Amino acid sequence: MPFNINDLNYEKDSKERMPWEHYLELYQEADPQEIAARLSIPYDSEKKTFTLTFLGSVYHITYPDFQVDHVSDEMGFYPLEDMIYAKILTIRFLLNGAQSTGTGSFKTYREMPWGEVYLRQFDGRCIKRLAFSYGNRLADFRKIMEHIKAVPVKYGDMAYEISIYPGYQIRMILWEGDDEFPPSSQILFSDNFPVSFAAEDMAVMGDVIIGSLKAFLKVA
Repeated sequence: MPFNINDLNYEKDSKERMPWEHYLELYQEADPQEIAARLSIPYDSEKKTFTLTFLGSVYHITYPDFQVDHVSDEMGFYPLEDMIYAKILTIRFLLNGAQSTGTGSFKTYREMPWGEVYLRQFDGRCIKRLAFSYGNRLADFRKIMEHIKAVPVKYGDMAYEISIYPGYQIRMILWEGDDEFPPSSQILFSDNFPVSFAAEDMAVMGDVIIGSLKAFLKVA
């Protein structure tokens, strides 16, 4: 049962609960030692917890009930505790992902093997949303990125690289608007993303990250 990009704006709890319960059932049937070995992440068999880094914060995730707690840091907002889509994305990563490192090349969503899938939705929910949220607020964007310890990279008028999971990097690029042209943006993914993520995962991923920026700004 794939995650449906059309459900990104769930308002009814039942719509959130259905995919979550589906993946939780699969997670409870999985072998935690196999997950830990496949992803090369720590698993404490006594405490029955995985340790996983997500958007710069370290989390402990219990097995088999998927309770999430962050390790204290300076972030001030913890999307893996607070956002259902971050939980669904992460449980899918634990079930289907693999340890991987990119070659150093980055690709747009369109350039991925299934790039036309959800392209229109990704463009609207992620690319345009990033541009119009921060294209004329570069100072706020910089403040957020510095707060989450993102790495500046030389693209556009401002760009930063973040790690969503170990080995999987995303570059967020902004071009500031002016009197003649509106702001624009681009999101690039390290070229190993298809190893672990499907088209719908990456669309949800962009939405989760951009949705977290406003919360991070409040605590930065």
